[in-house]
Amino acid sequence: MWAPARRGAGQRGVAMAELQQLRVQEAVDSMVKSLEKENIRKMQGLMFRCSASCCEDSQASMQQVHQCIERCHAPLAQAQALITSELEKFQDRLARCTMHCNDKAKDSIDAGSKELQVKQQLDGCVTKCVDDHMHLIPTMTKKMKEALLSMGK
Repeated sequence: MWAPARRGAGQRGVAMAELQQLRVQEAVDSMVKSLEKENIRKMQGLMFRCSASCCEDSQASMQQVHQCIERCHAPLAQAQALITSELEKFQDRLARCTMHCNDKAKDSIDAGSKELQVKQQLDGCVTKCVDDHMHLIPTMTKKMKEALLSMGK
């Protein structure tokens, strides 16, 4: 998907940044779908079965049933918090990297570099940030899956 040649350098930079953002988003979405299918669904099934068994105890008070259900929900809530936290850390790291690229580009403009040259430098820097962070996704996925498996026990 190439941008038409008549677009200005500024628009090309935005298109490049959007393309890189799309690459990361697709990889993260794929990871989340995999975690959901392979780990979260099993935990949801356990949670619902556990909650249902809490409701079958006719001797339990309403408060005991409520506490039982909360205990059943705890592992899934922990799992969701873990995934959210890891994704936020990943996004923060990527944002810091791209902010560094923006700072370098601003410094180059201030130093009198040509706009096109700065745009190319910025595109290259952002692409490197994305490439570096794409390489982190498999390790992050493995780490989360291991943590989810230990929670699900």
